Amino acid sequence: MTSVWRRKCHRVQRSLYETSNLDRGSSNRKKKIEEFSRSSREKLVQSKNKMFSKFTSILQHAVEALAPSLPLQEDFVYHWKAITHYYIETSDDKAPVTDTNIPSHLEQMLDILTQEEAERESGETGPCMEYLLHHKILETLYTLGKADCPPGMKQQVLTFYTKLLAHIRQPLLPHINVHRPVQKLIRLCGEVLAAPTENEEIQFLCIVCAKLKQDPYLVNFFLENKSKRPEIKSPVATESALSPDTGQSLAEEQADHQDEPQAAAAVSTSSPTSNNNSNNYNLVTSLLNLTKSPDGRIVVKACEGLMLLVSLPEPAAAKCLTENTELCELLTDRLVSFYKALPQSMDPLDIETVESVNWGLDVYNLKEDAAVFTGKRALISFLSWLDYCDQLIKEAQKSAAAVMAKAVRERFFVSVMEPQLMQTSEVGILTSTALLNRIIRQVTSEALLQEMVYFLLGEEREPETSATIAQNPLRHRLIEHCDHLSDEISIMTLRLFEQLIQKPNQHILHNLVLRSLEERNYLENKPQEEREPLENGQPHDAVDLEEDPLFGDDLSPERKLSGSDWLSTSPPQSPDHSKSEGKTEVHKIVNSFLCLVPDEAKSSYHVEGTGYDTYLRDAHRQFRDYCGICQRWDWRGNPKPFEKCNLDIPFFEGHFLKVLFDRMGRILDQPYDVNLQVTAVLSKLSLLPHPHLHEYLLDPYINLAPGCRSLFSVIVRVVGDLMLRIHRIPDFTPKLLLVRKRLLGLEPEGITIDHMTLLEGVIVLEEFCKELAAIAFVKYHAAASSSP
Repeated sequence: MTSVWRRKCHRVQRSLYETSNLDRGSSNRKKKIEEFSRSSREKLVQSKNKMFSKFTSILQHAVEALAPSLPLQEDFVYHWKAITHYYIETSDDKAPVTDTNIPSHLEQMLDILTQEEAERESGETGPCMEYLLHHKILETLYTLGKADCPPGMKQQVLTFYTKLLAHIRQPLLPHINVHRPVQKLIRLCGEVLAAPTENEEIQFLCIVCAKLKQDPYLVNFFLENKSKRPEIKSPVATESALSPDTGQSLAEEQADHQDEPQAAAAVSTSSPTSNNNSNNYNLVTSLLNLTKSPDGRIVVKACEGLMLLVSLPEPAAAKCLTENTELCELLTDRLVSFYKALPQSMDPLDIETVESVNWGLDVYNLKEDAAVFTGKRALISFLSWLDYCDQLIKEAQKSAAAVMAKAVRERFFVSVMEPQLMQTSEVGILTSTALLNRIIRQVTSEALLQEMVYFLLGEEREPETSATIAQNPLRHRLIEHCDHLSDEISIMTLRLFEQLIQKPNQHILHNLVLRSLEERNYLENKPQEEREPLENGQPHDAVDLEEDPLFGDDLSPERKLSGSDWLSTSPPQSPDHSKSEGKTEVHKIVNSFLCLVPDEAKSSYHVEGTGYDTYLRDAHRQFRDYCGICQRWDWRGNPKPFEKCNLDIPFFEGHFLKVLFDRMGRILDQPYDVNLQVTAVLSKLSLLPHPHLHEYLLDPYINLAPGCRSLFSVIVRVVGDLMLRIHRIPDFTPKLLLVRKRLLGLEPEGITIDHMTLLEGVIVLEEFCKELAAIAFVKYHAAASSSP
């Protein structure tokens, strides 16, 4: 009995315990169920709204498909009023615009406008477009977009503006009710970096730029006067603020009516000559803001938009662009920051050989770039932005290009590069000179090249004297670097000048060389009666090349070319031209250069493919290219007549030629690479089609004034020194031939050869003389074929 009772008691206790636990658990579950039901109801409401929106859109399309089509204007007005009624009737302004029918109505309005234009004759405005313009629909959309009500409306408005300007062929921007809201919308672009509407903003700005490129005069509508009163701000999305008919805010509509006469007057008086210094160029400002976007695609698009704007020919826009925007600051500041990001020391070969860079197109991989050489990514970024600056200035209106180029000179070249080039650290000099060489090679715009040349060489044009060579410190330092103790610095600086003299800029050649040769005072200036009697056409104390043992008639066939020999390797022979106006017969000049190096110092005739004719083809091509560059400089013709020359001025060859001649005089004692670069620069100068330069560098028979030297006289002295040194070197000719074959890769490197520097110098000297002979021949025939 007791055991039964005890079991019953235990069962009751267990059930009571379980019931109490169940009560506690059920209260927790009840709370969770309430929270779940609440969120479910919210999601269900949102889902219903979306489904209703989609259903309404589908039903609308079905009705349009089945019902008879309304006239386009009625349909257009219906869609617009559907948008305005949304703002009047709705009370939920937090729902995103994608949950409403607004995007669909805007798309329908665009389709109607496009269809209307397609159905009408070109240039005719239809009733729907008239309605859009008269009721200032774009103004209203701008107001809604500015308020971003409902959320995402700004994106929809930008898209609508972009498609409207892109799809409608008739000019819309001249209408005040188009260009005014467009200008207001431009001010909203670029306000916030990395904004969700950045893509739509840049698309809108670019289509405006494209329209201005088609009709540049319209840019005057976008130069906003700073003194214009601030825009009236009006409440948005309230029933009392919107006109039921147009949807435009009533306060703004009234303000627009007050402004219409003033705006119309502004349009009628706008002209290319309206240069107001207090103008804002908001289109440029917005694009400049978007160039700071973290999205590279946005940056490239913004740069493209700026490229279109700077090319507009309107003087007022060009002036406003350079004076009232930060475009120059953007170009130079970014160029400086990219340059300062470069490593302090870089291999000149890496700088010279890095692939060509076009702005906006450089695709890179950081790991791969770092594996090639340190600083490659930074170098590509710098060169890419330099290319953009160069192209922008190249495309810009002339006055704007000049201002931008001067800004680059002052803010980048003078402030940043000049201290780098003037430093004393050899590593720093080498790196900065290599970078400058790459910059010179890359710059193509005329205005930027001009400013860069003025930075490097100065603007002086009067003849140089030995006392004025240091007048421009940077020019003096760069020319001195051509003869630096460091062979690497000498070679790199010589390459820089080689690159520079090939640029299509007359001031470069005038400043470096021609101003010293203008008066031809390198020639003997004694009157004819006071001169020594001539023997065989030369003074008795002059070196007669025909009788000199080095250049006599007993020359071997390999050393002297007959007329038929050197003509057979040239362009078609022209009629014989006798010496006229001081010109020496070309075959004498050619043979003079070919016979300068004595037989025992020649090695080219032992190796195939190293003859004189190989230089003729290169000389012909290079001279043709130079003539194309110099054609507009009016260099062709005879030298300046003696009677017009001031021959009493003491002759100074100029700092640049002095250093080159000094280097040339040491060709037997300099490294092979230095000699190659010195002769490369001199051959480029010899190719120039200027009569004085041709006479001074390529005519061996000119009668030099006392104390003067020419290129030929320098080489003659080198050959004289060579003749004395040849006999001191045993087995000179076999060693010379072996060195030539090694340089050509025909022989492997073996034992060290004594006097290697001298032997390499002799080979360079022989090749240089053949090159000068070819240049003289090509230039003579070009002059003969062009003369009447």
